[in-house]
This record gives sequence, structure tokens and C-alpha cells, in this order.
Amino acid sequence: MNIRCLFVDDEHFALALLEKYLQQIPGLELVASCRSAVRAVEILQQEPVDLLMLDIQMPVLSGIHLLRSISHKPVTIFTTAYAQFAHEAYDLDAVDYLLKPFSFERFEHAVGKAREVLQLRQAASGPDGHLTVKADRRWIKIPYPDIQYIEGWKEYVKIFTPAEKIITLESLTNLENTLPAAHFLRVHKSFIVAKRLVRQLDGDTLLLGTNRIRIPVARARKRVVLESLFG
Repeated sequence: MNIRCLFVDDEHFALALLEKYLQQIPGLELVASCRSAVRAVEILQQEPVDLLMLDIQMPVLSGIHLLRSISHKPVTIFTTAYAQFAHEAYDLDAVDYLLKPFSFERFEHAVGKAREVLQLRQAASGPDGHLTVKADRRWIKIPYPDIQYIEGWKEYVKIFTPAEKIITLESLTNLENTLPAAHFLRVHKSFIVAKRLVRQLDGDTLLLGTNRIRIPVARARKRVVLESLFG
């Protein structure tokens, strides 16, 4: 599986080392590398991230407080020079705690643990799972197989099923992080589609299902769409 990574550390050398290590392990993709926890929160709101490698002692916002502040947490590995935060880190369900300076072998081992957790999550949220949303003062369980596509609409999303359209206060990025990547794909800043329903790519438009629902594909995402759906 491909693992999308975000590195957060206020030290340039530490980030450079993480990037060097990442290049030596197949299947790791760097979403971003930043020196500010505040900037990391912005990235997490905009991009799907599978693995967060996070320093603890940083100006303005610590790594611990960053992780507590987000609702949809990526698999997290802390990277720090301070051993005393280990207990608190594991309370936040971090999969590993790397004490600086750490070797490539130690980094590789931590990534292996993260990969196992991600694979288990993916298996647990397979096609028989469901998405729970609040709409019109009701809590609704939507089985994954019922979801055809999801459209972002201002601060809301519209979830389309064969039977109805459900509107809920949610961000498309949060849903992208929540839905199993094996079954759903974001193809545009405003659209997520069910992979199983895709029948054809016509120029910059996907055709879904037998009723030929037409979904736009962003030019920047076209390569990923081709690889994921037709590769």
C-alpha cells in the first residue's frame, strides 16, 4: 500500500534526515514537510495523510497539543529528543516513539509498525462498513456500498445514494481521511467517488454506474485517477 506522509519538526536538519530516510523505503509518499505545527494543522485539513511523523517540542504549538486538536488522527510516530513525553505520546495512540538521534533501521522498524496498523484499519473499514453522519437532527448510518459519490458544497457535503441525497455539515477532506481508500477516491476538490462504480474516463469526466453519472476530474489528480482506477 502507498503511505502518504507528513513530517513536522522545527529543525531543518531533522526534516532533511526524515526525507532522506523516506526515499529509501518503497511505498512512502511525502505530502509535505514543515517546521510549524500550526502549518501542519492547515495541511491536515486540506490533504489526506496516512502517517504523521511529529516532533514534540516546537514553538507556539507542541506536537502533543497538535495531535489533541485534530479529530481525524493519522497514524502517528513521535520523533523527539525528550524521553519524558513517551507515556503521554502512547496515551494518544502513537504507534512508536523515536528518540533522536535515531538510525535508518529504527526509522524503518517504526514505519513497518505504522504500515501494519494502516493495513488493519483498511481491512476493518472494508466494503461491509458504514459512514455515520448527522443530518436534520438525525444520526444516519450509510453503508459503504450505498455511497455512489460525495460532493463538497460550501461547508457541507452532499452524499448521494441510489435512494436519497444526504446533506451534512462536514468537510470533504475529513471524509476522504475517514473513508477506506481501497474503495473511495477523491478525483476533484469537490468530489469523492466509489471506485467500484467507475465505468469510463471520458476526457476529464468520469462516468459512474449504469445511469452514467458524470463527475469532473481535476487536471492535477488525473494521473492518480488513471493509476488507481485504470492502472
